Amino acid sequence: MADQGYPSSKPNANGTNGTAAPAGNGTGPVKSQLYNPNRQLYRPQSNYHRRKRSHRNLCCCCCFWTILTILALALLAAIVGAALYVLYRPHRPEFSVTNLRIAKMNLTTSPDSSSHLTTLFNLTLIAKNPNNHLIYFFDAFTVTAFSDSVQIGNGSLPAFTSDKNNQTSLRGILSNSQDLDTDSLTSLRSGLKKKKGFPVEIQMDTQVKLKMDWLKSKKVGIRVTCEGIRGTVPTGKTPSVAFVTDSECKVDLRIKIWKFSF
Repeated sequence: MADQGYPSSKPNANGTNGTAAPAGNGTGPVKSQLYNPNRQLYRPQSNYHRRKRSHRNLCCCCCFWTILTILALALLAAIVGAALYVLYRPHRPEFSVTNLRIAKMNLTTSPDSSSHLTTLFNLTLIAKNPNNHLIYFFDAFTVTAFSDSVQIGNGSLPAFTSDKNNQTSLRGILSNSQDLDTDSLTSLRSGLKKKKGFPVEIQMDTQVKLKMDWLKSKKVGIRVTCEGIRGTVPTGKTPSVAFVTDSECKVDLRIKIWKFSF
């Protein structure tokens, strides 16, 4: 009698209980994928950042060329200015006070009223142009006289043209009539008591335009300050003559920015 066979209870090596794998496409068993919550998802980059970088590079390039152009123009202006200076050797105009007559210098004080000052001056000065290729066109001058920072006279001088290597004589009248405060009165009295005479400072403001061959400039402000003048109070109706031998005048540019002058 033949032995009857029983199926084995042990699984096969491939994990099946003796049954064959179902027929398929021959790819074998599918492996399961594990989910990683920390994995970054892939996101395609947009063109926004690229456009932003290109705009930034364009802005930097424009700034670079703008700065380079300004520096080139400044260098060119400096070269032209140096060339003109070497060729023409420009000098500032020169001024000198030749005569100052004091016709009136009255200071009245009383206990019941404020102090009052009345003055009258006759001013004569010389304007000299030392340049061979430069012509000055002066506007009218505003003239003010001071003594120890106290204003003692006001006046004006007419406009004129100072030609090459030329001298121009200018005459003007300065006068003043004003009340003085305590500080101004004290300062002026102190100056009037000096044996060498009270100090006088002449200050003149105007605008001037330059012409150098075919070149013309815009008007620039200048201030002429003359110091070293000593005056004496006249006696009677005879004017006194101030000492102007030691006087010296300097010319400074007046640059106006908005409401301020330098």
